[in-house]
Amino acid sequence: MINLKDVHLTLPSEAGPVDILRGVSLSVPKGEAIGLVGPSGSGKSTMMAVIAGLERASHGEVQVAGHSLQDMGEDALALFRRDNVGIVFQSFHLIPTMTALENVAMPLEFAGVADAFAGAEAALADVGLEHRLTHYPAQLSGGEQQRVALARAVVRRPALLLADEPTGNLDGATGSAIIELMFRLHAAVNSTLILITHDPALAERCDRIMHMRDGLLDDTATLAAD
Repeated sequence: MINLKDVHLTLPSEAGPVDILRGVSLSVPKGEAIGLVGPSGSGKSTMMAVIAGLERASHGEVQVAGHSLQDMGEDALALFRRDNVGIVFQSFHLIPTMTALENVAMPLEFAGVADAFAGAEAALADVGLEHRLTHYPAQLSGGEQQRVALARAVVRRPALLLADEPTGNLDGATGSAIIELMFRLHAAVNSTLILITHDPALAERCDRIMHMRDGLLDDTATLAAD
């Protein structure tokens, strides 16, 4: 599903070029859940952005779901994300002027699905929000907004689910409920999951834990406990 080979990413800054990724190699089979841990600024979110085709590697090979991302233009990358990737962010990233139903229907509409709103309604029912279809993000709690974001991420049953600190803005109880829901949806869709987290207990829920530091992945990845 995911194959990174010697991936580098260098970005300009006022102080000169900054090496964000410094030779990352990673192989993840379909359906596996990876917990990605490491200190802030280590390159975790950047690596996720490269996998999603949101950032272009400066050097190396990036193959995801049978696509060589380094060879694709921006239009092709947008289609790749539409058809293969669901993303859950820490800060939800819902469109404030759209209802929960409209936010979740948007990926289906972009894909030309005829019954987009029916599919969105079913996805919201899966996350327990069938009674909040016409509410706008500002009318929802943080946990409800993240449920909407999860529904939007999985509504097209993506091959790859990316989650960047999905509970970072939630209280403990709400965050735990979101995590349970995310893993349930991951299993139902049989997606490959990359989960960025600072919580060791949460990382251990995954099949494998990868440690990132200074733009490099630790070679001593550990299998999660059963």
